Amino acid sequence: MVKLEIEPHSGGRLCVCMCVSGVSSCQCVAYLNPVACKAHVDLNHNHTCVLTQAIVLSAYLEMGAVELRGCSAVELGAGTGLVGIVAALLGAHVTITDQKVALEFLKSNVQANLPPHIQPKAVVKELTWGQNLRSFLPAEFDLILGADIIYLEETFTDLLQTLEYLCSDHSVILLACRIRYERDNNFLAMLERQFTVSKVHYDPGKDVHIYKAQRKNQREDL
Repeated sequence: MVKLEIEPHSGGRLCVCMCVSGVSSCQCVAYLNPVACKAHVDLNHNHTCVLTQAIVLSAYLEMGAVELRGCSAVELGAGTGLVGIVAALLGAHVTITDQKVALEFLKSNVQANLPPHIQPKAVVKELTWGQNLRSFLPAEFDLILGADIIYLEETFTDLLQTLEYLCSDHSVILLACRIRYERDNNFLAMLERQFTVSKVHYDPGKDVHIYKAQRKNQREDL
């Protein structure tokens, strides 16, 4: 289980700490905003963890690379919901999605980490890629976020179908991932058939890439 705790942090910076129960290691990343986000991770047979990709994508959003105030965003395969929570803190209206089994956990993290006046900007909703898409409006979101969601080759077709359904002509997709296997490059090649794809950020210390994708034949002005 992962519990996210947001609290004031000295120095006016946002800090994400990943503490693994029973392991004497702690990973910290400092951001710009005067908030702190701590993730305490207790490992068990069915644990979830704050993945490095989510931390890097959250940091990228904090850098102001995308205008989030008033933006309609969705996080796919949210896990702990860290990216969606950070996006909401930065002013976006966010739908945080995952499979049904993860929803109660996501809701508890949102309630624990967003101030009451911001909580209405974050909605937790079930989404299994390629399924129940009609519970969302087509082309509903300005921004689609995903961290470490490119890992199971059998999900690639459903993920692409979901991206195509949710995207409008002006939507931007941001995917944070590690390129570890040939299948990762295979997904990017599949994505490039329908979208213009570019690498917009690389964190060499964590070996995480962030890719931006937009529908082809559109302006890339976000």
